Amino acid sequence: MERRSYARRLVAACTRPLWIAAAIGLAAATAPLDSARAQFRLPTAAGGTSTGSNNAPVTFTADQVEYDKARALVIARGAVEAWQNQHVLRADEIVFNRDTGVANATGHVVLLEPDGQTLFARAATLTNEMHDGELHDMGALLAENGRMAANGARRTGGLLNELSRVVYSSCNLCIDDPTKAPLWQIRAASGVQDLEHQMIEYNDVVLDIYGQPVAYFPFLAAPDPAVQRRSGVLIPWLGNSSNVGAFIAQPYYWAIDGQSDATIVPMLTSKTGPQLDVQYRRAFNSGTLLTNVSAGYVANQLQGTLAVRGQFVYDDTWRWGFDINRASSILYLRDFHTGLDLNGSLNLLPSTLYVEGFGQGSYTRFDIISYQSLSTTIVDSNLPLAVPRYLYSYFGQPDRLGGRLSVDLSAFNIMRGNGTDTRRAAMTLNWARPATGALGDRWTFTFHGDLAAYDAAQINNQPNFGMLGRSDTARGLPQIGIDWRWPFARDAGAWGTQLIEPMAQLVLAPRAGDSQLFRIPNEDSFDFEFSDNNLFGFNRFPGIDRQAGGTRLNAALHGAWYLGGTAFDGLIGQSYRTYRDTMFPAASGLRDRVSDVVARGTLSPTPWLDLTYRTRLDAKTMASRMVDTVASVGTSRLRIGSGYTYSVFNPYTYYVQGPPPPVGSAYYRPRNEVSLTASSGWDKYRVAAFARRDLATNRMVAYGADLIYEDECFILDLKFNRRYTTYLYENGATTILLQFTFKTVGQFSYRAL
Repeated sequence: MERRSYARRLVAACTRPLWIAAAIGLAAATAPLDSARAQFRLPTAAGGTSTGSNNAPVTFTADQVEYDKARALVIARGAVEAWQNQHVLRADEIVFNRDTGVANATGHVVLLEPDGQTLFARAATLTNEMHDGELHDMGALLAENGRMAANGARRTGGLLNELSRVVYSSCNLCIDDPTKAPLWQIRAASGVQDLEHQMIEYNDVVLDIYGQPVAYFPFLAAPDPAVQRRSGVLIPWLGNSSNVGAFIAQPYYWAIDGQSDATIVPMLTSKTGPQLDVQYRRAFNSGTLLTNVSAGYVANQLQGTLAVRGQFVYDDTWRWGFDINRASSILYLRDFHTGLDLNGSLNLLPSTLYVEGFGQGSYTRFDIISYQSLSTTIVDSNLPLAVPRYLYSYFGQPDRLGGRLSVDLSAFNIMRGNGTDTRRAAMTLNWARPATGALGDRWTFTFHGDLAAYDAAQINNQPNFGMLGRSDTARGLPQIGIDWRWPFARDAGAWGTQLIEPMAQLVLAPRAGDSQLFRIPNEDSFDFEFSDNNLFGFNRFPGIDRQAGGTRLNAALHGAWYLGGTAFDGLIGQSYRTYRDTMFPAASGLRDRVSDVVARGTLSPTPWLDLTYRTRLDAKTMASRMVDTVASVGTSRLRIGSGYTYSVFNPYTYYVQGPPPPVGSAYYRPRNEVSLTASSGWDKYRVAAFARRDLATNRMVAYGADLIYEDECFILDLKFNRRYTTYLYENGATTILLQFTFKTVGQFSYRAL
């Protein structure tokens, strides 16, 4: 018991700041303070004086030196520092035997290794040029805050340290009471520190949490904390799932060479067959490659996934890459861990091959894109295949007239097994020249033009549902914009700075007409939402396949107030047209000559409060047609956030029928949802929680929480998530993930579904 207590105290001594100060003081004490200190060189045991790395003499400094010729001893006392073959030995007293080459060190023994490792001991006996020997009550400072102590250590060849009653931890101890046990520590009856292969092996191991044993391992091996990559068995994954039952996975990490590695994860489940996941990574001089393959049984059928990602640099201008994702079923993705890049969705798996270049103010890309459907409601033959697609973008410098030209080119060939096939070449030109009037008013004159040529077949099929079977057409839409803004700013002293800015934009353009709904395929303009973000845009649609031409006037009033740490910024505006455009759906707010009113307000009165409110109001009744508000209050110690979303239509169902959506379709079903978030960070603790509720159906959508504790040696992460929506034949699901990370040792996790 006394030997174990000493080892624990040694770890404590290595961790507290007093010990660091003492080590610095010891190092300073070894430097020559005056001319009384001297440097001595001892010959080797064979009597030679070679300075070669294998037979170098011992050089040392000390306050006092005594020679015992009868016994061939050199006794150095007082802040002794000796070095040989890049090994440095410090102690209160060192006795050298010139015949045997043995050095006995006592009192505050410190051994500095060539690899940077520092060993401490009460006493040490070293031979063979400090490569062999014994250390009594040893301690060691390792990389990544690692500390190790042992009752004794036997050193062999400078490569192996055999340890007795060893203790390891990377935790700092309490400064006020260093005798308290650390958060965690590994205790072992014996251990071996392999310095050559940078591995530490423990036998008869007990894991302590705050001094209490919680786990036992007959054998445990871990890389030296300084090692970034090392082959070996990782900590198992444990968990339970309603779909696969109880499961256990045993990962194995294989460091193949300096450029590649692999992680192999076999898994056993109680309800389904075994599963295997293999991930391979390789770094090249020009890029990286990642390959992930998995296979397992779901519903008594062999299933699997394939993911291959790579990116490679050709030169300073060009690079190329690929991202391939494939799976046999969505149920397999739901139940098993895979390496697919899902981007939050299990329904569609994208794959792409691309080449892209970067220039001064320009960018170009050539790619091929395909999709795999894993949802029973989406058929693969309905999905687009872009073979190929080309993009080019250029933004020039100011010309002699003071304007700037930008050009966007695109061309693609989209094919579907069942649906519209589209080939399109397009160009968008934009030239803008700013100017300042005599009264401080700001003007921007813009010429904007969209050109596109189409060759399309089966427009009458999804996703267009047009009236033509085939269309070979081209169109151009030139637009001239005159943008005017007149900012009025006032410095009100103690009342801060106020800004009032009337804004107007006149756009002159020919009518686009709603005939485009039936003769021009739509590949890039399905989703749109009229708000303050696109009030002054030349096109309210995100692409150019649908155009909102015609002469129109966009007007708004922008105001701001900056008072110390308080800031308010708001805008309210409306759009006016010369004709009624039936191309837009009735609920879009853009169909009539006078559009809905859009507004936005942002209030930040203090650093602990933020509020953003966006809305769209009916032009006649001022009833809310869209509301999007986000509020956040608090500090990093406690932050509460809330959000509310309301819309009279659901834009995600725009593509399921022919445009414009008929009245009564799913497009006009309102969205009405509220969310609440909370987060807190206090010292080493972080907590986050969320909840979402659908007010239209009066049902919860989801809620969850995440609790994280992290310090210098340990991470605890507890996640909880409850989903109420029906998905993949499930009527909701609950997920619990408990993860322990012992820094420099490994990670343990348990997952329940």
